[in-house]
Amino acid sequence: MTEKPEKISTIDHLPIRAVMFDLDGTLLDTAPDFVVVVNRLLAEYDRPPLADSTIRRSVSNGARALVELAFGVEPGHPDFEILRTRLLALYGDHLAVHTALFPGLQTLLHALGERQIPWGVATNKPAAYTLPLMEQMDLQPAPQSIICPDHVTERKPHPESLFLAAKHLGCEPEHILYVGDHRRDIECGRQAGAITIAAAYGYIEDGDDVDAWGADYRVDHGQEILPILDTLLR
Repeated sequence: MTEKPEKISTIDHLPIRAVMFDLDGTLLDTAPDFVVVVNRLLAEYDRPPLADSTIRRSVSNGARALVELAFGVEPGHPDFEILRTRLLALYGDHLAVHTALFPGLQTLLHALGERQIPWGVATNKPAAYTLPLMEQMDLQPAPQSIICPDHVTERKPHPESLFLAAKHLGCEPEHILYVGDHRRDIECGRQAGAITIAAAYGYIEDGDDVDAWGADYRVDHGQEILPILDTLLR
């Protein structure tokens, strides 16, 4: 039996009118495709592969972090942009081969549809990868807002993404439930005035304390989100 999700905050909130998700590590488990492309890039340079779990923990931090992880080079190194560009090219050809919704998320999306609650995505993943990925995944009910860094001036943790999403979804940011697997997601949500859920099932880096992020709720499995939603709808 799933344990009751932990409520971290004691603050009362306004009723939920919409749900927003971070993408990688929260809504979609994209790590399996990144494991393939990172190790493919390593093979091109005759380097040994990295363990799946090692790559998985860094996926939420994007291509730059994956290049640093795999090759030990930082921005400014003469090979960094070459490696990053090649990694992204490989990923663009391998967007949704092994990617899937996290367990419990399809049930959640179905429940949102039944309750006529719109949902969307606010991600730091560029639109060039987010939009074709979401198109290939063909999630139903379909998202009514997809916010990428291309659509805002300031990326997360700045709250601009959720402010724009609120306009798309026809509600105030305070009526949004935002779920994310990184501290920056929770900071974004809190600054926007949204209700926040820390997705501890996502891509959590070693030594990162999820409970220190300041989220209103913490869940360890995707199926724990729906009971929180139903509580907030009462």
